[in-house]
Formats: sequence, C-alpha cells, structure tokens
Amino acid sequence: MKYQHNFCFLCKSYIGDFEYAERLIRSFNEYNMNNLKFYLCVPSEDVSMFRKLSSDTIEVLDETTFDFHFVSDDRILGIRPGYINQEIVKLSFWRTHLALNYFCIDSDSEFIRPFFLKDFMFSEEVPFSVLVEDHELAVDPFYYETYWKSRAKYLEEIKKTLDYSDIRTLTCHNNTTMNSLVHQSLQFDFLEPRQMNYHDLLKIAPYEFSWYNVWLQKSCIIPILPREPFFKMFHTEIQLLNYYQRGITKMDMARAYLGIVVNSNFSRHHGVLNYEDAFSFRLLVLRRRLRNLKDKLLRLFKVLGINVVTNGSEVTPQRMIG
Repeated sequence: MKYQHNFCFLCKSYIGDFEYAERLIRSFNEYNMNNLKFYLCVPSEDVSMFRKLSSDTIEVLDETTFDFHFVSDDRILGIRPGYINQEIVKLSFWRTHLALNYFCIDSDSEFIRPFFLKDFMFSEEVPFSVLVEDHELAVDPFYYETYWKSRAKYLEEIKKTLDYSDIRTLTCHNNTTMNSLVHQSLQFDFLEPRQMNYHDLLKIAPYEFSWYNVWLQKSCIIPILPREPFFKMFHTEIQLLNYYQRGITKMDMARAYLGIVVNSNFSRHHGVLNYEDAFSFRLLVLRRRLRNLKDKLLRLFKVLGINVVTNGSEVTPQRMIG
C-alpha cells in the first residue's frame, strides 16, 4: 500500500474549537522544524472558516468526503454524536491512505518547543508509541473517584474483548501516533471476521486510543517502542492549580515535553485558557468557589429558618421571628 506520507499530524476539530485550533496551529507553525504535514479534519460547514489556517504544511479536509460511517444520535452509551464521531475519525483515518503513521492531536493542545520527526518516529516507518499506566492519576482522590474507576472498567473490557491478557494496562489518553498497518490488522483480523465495526467497539468502551493500543500489543504487527507522553496533560483544575502553586513555567515543562494540554473539558467556560494566564485563572476559580460557598450558606440558612438579605456578594442573615 502506497501512502502520501510516512508521518503526519491529524486534528479532528469543529467551529466550536476554532480558537483552540488557531492557537495550536500558531504554535505548530512556530516550532515545526521539519515542515511536517498537518491535516485538519472538520465538518463541511466549517471548512471555509478553518481554511484561514491553511498553508504549505496545513491542509483542511472536509470530513464528509471520507467514508467514516458517522453516528447521528446518542445510541452509543448515551454519548453525544460529535464526541463519538471524532473518535471514529481517528480510528478510520488510515483508510484515506494519506499517511502510514499519523499523530492524533487534540485542538486544545499547544506546542511549547521545537520538534522534529525523530521525536515521533523510531525509524522511517516505525513510530514511538505512548504507553503508560498513569499511576499518578490513580493517586489523585478526585480523579480516581470521578474518572479512574469507570475508565479502568472500560479498559478491562477492551482487553477482554480483544483477548489480551496482561496485568498492566498500557495505553494513553490522547496525542499519540497511530500506525495504519495496526489499524488494517484490527479491521481485517478482528472486526470483519466477527462482522463488527467501530460503532460496536465504541459501544463496548468509548476509548479509541485504547482499542488501538491494546490491539498493537496483542498483534505486534509493528515493533513496539514505548515513550512517555509528548504533552503534559492537565486533566483537572486541581492539577493545573498545583503547577501554578509550585511556580512551574512553560520553560520548565519544555525540558520534558513538546507541548501542553489544558483540558478544555474543565477550562472551556473560562474561554481559551493559556498556561500563562495563571493570575486570571486563579481569580476565576476563586470567584466560582465563593459563589458556591454563598449558595451553600443560603441553603443552610433556609434549613435553619433564617431570612437572608443579599446585596451583590454580601449575605446578611436575619433570624425569623415567629
């Protein structure tokens, strides 16, 4: 099979993430030392907007021109179709024959230092694979209760479905290179004999990278060359505030990482948050926590039978007479 590129970047985005994608592309253009190719895959109605980001290395693709078999409702575990469809794009991109290896990168990512092809590829055709157990996330009480336990169950289902036995669960959350030969094997050696498709996989577990990573380890279609994450991922607000408290800068992180991701799942309501906006973010968090405290006090006063007079941010309790 002939591919246009041995390696490229792939970002599935849409108009709601345009400002994130704009920042990502700006950092990509600044630090792309080998003129590596970058594909932005977006809905038809968003193509004209995203083409503003086009260049010799940036190409915008209309996702509807490819046979990606999107979903149009929340039939898959009640998850909104936009989220499932971006997973399907990453799993299906190998079918375009645009690249043998493609690094899937999220719109809310940002490069923070120069990068080269050798950062991602062990050899001309074999990529490094991000494979970690993420023990630190299991230590975090908030992350463990909110995300880890449910995710761990899904990942075990993936291993069970693919008949892969390993006490370790080696995978990643995002931002890794996928190899088209691995995807072909998943398609022809596992899915088709069972008359399954990507919808069936995501109904079992909505984690596209883990389906790829477990099959990579199960099949050994290509040599497995593990690397730690290329991007520092701030999964939660607490993790970000911890770095701010310790005075860690982008320059500090650049010693270990090519880029950072401030997870838009928790930061989106603050707008496009740049890591440098430490003071502004702390202020926004403080204001929200004060509002939450105010709401809790109001509920408490109501239970205690205390009238409350509010004036802006002031709360003045008055004992009810009766």
